[in-house]
Amino acid sequence: MWFVILCLFCYFKAPKRETDGLSEMNFVHIDNILKHMEREKPIRFTGEQLRIATDDYSISLGSGGFGEVYKGNLSDGTTVAVKVLRANSDKRIKEQFVAEVGTIGKVHHFNLVKLYGFCFEKELRALVYEYMKNGSLDKYLFHENKTLGYEKLHMIAVGTARGISYLHEDCQQRIVHYDIKPGNILLDDNFNPKVADFGLAKLCNRDSTHITMTAGRGTPGYAAPELWMPLPVTHKCDVYSFGMLLFEIIGKRRNLDINLPQSEEWFPVWAWKRFDAGELEVLINSCKIEERYRKMAERMVRVALCCVQYRPESRPIMSDVVKMLEGSVEISKPSNPFQHIIGGTFQDHSVHGSQTDVNTSSSSFKVTEPGTVYDIPRQRNDDIELTSTIGGE
Repeated sequence: MWFVILCLFCYFKAPKRETDGLSEMNFVHIDNILKHMEREKPIRFTGEQLRIATDDYSISLGSGGFGEVYKGNLSDGTTVAVKVLRANSDKRIKEQFVAEVGTIGKVHHFNLVKLYGFCFEKELRALVYEYMKNGSLDKYLFHENKTLGYEKLHMIAVGTARGISYLHEDCQQRIVHYDIKPGNILLDDNFNPKVADFGLAKLCNRDSTHITMTAGRGTPGYAAPELWMPLPVTHKCDVYSFGMLLFEIIGKRRNLDINLPQSEEWFPVWAWKRFDAGELEVLINSCKIEERYRKMAERMVRVALCCVQYRPESRPIMSDVVKMLEGSVEISKPSNPFQHIIGGTFQDHSVHGSQTDVNTSSSSFKVTEPGTVYDIPRQRNDDIELTSTIGGE
């Protein structure tokens, strides 16, 4: 009898124990999710915490007009890049800080650099980013370390396009980066690209037809014409910059190289001439692209030409750029992006070329052939040197 009672007791008790265990597992699981959500939010660090994390700022990764970047390790072992903001005015520091925290601090995407946190104290304004071991893309395009093959470079181009597409099309408020260039594309351990440096970025409403500009933005050579000409500014300025970046990925060279023959000096125009004449084979051979990557390179040239169209409305949106690069959609034949440059004069505008350089507030021009004016990239004082804003060693 007692044996039967004991069995019945165990039978009815067992499900309760199982349910209790399941509830406990659910609680732990939900608690872990909540902790993960907390970690996803940017953390406010103290100056002392960052001093310890960077070992008194002993390892510098690079410097520029907005300050210096240091390697550090958080208390949980996470390696980070600490960007200490410095500028010639407190106003510029605040603008940089607000731009970065107010944009990248609100979004998460695999192809955007992650902001772990920040420090905002009277004596220290700093941003804490994920550390990118392989540094910035520019050192793999323009320096001796040209070890990346075209398949990997194509992957980097697609990933970068995805990151920009997310900023433009998938965020609650559209984010315009304004400074897409190789130095602002960082590479992780596996060379996955992350768009970085949101110091010039701006939030805007999706229903806005154009963006009000209070000052020039972007880097000459990558900045779209509307940023320095009297044209409406939209998010398509990032599409133009991406196109210029894509040309440099294709050629593994800077778009302007005065050490090359005059006809090849400005790569985008030379690429258009070869494309228009049906001579892309010349360009592919010149860039030493292997035969097996020929179709990939031709597709990248077409996409780049579509992106750098003079009129913003003629440029594709970035989600379409991703599809074009992946080969999932046909690419219509692009028109001449440089047809506005005729006889040394920009059509519809009052900027005239001459035999000397013509300077504007944001760029410079030089006549290198009769009847043609080329935009010359000019190094800005606040460009990050060495490895970019958050580069690796």
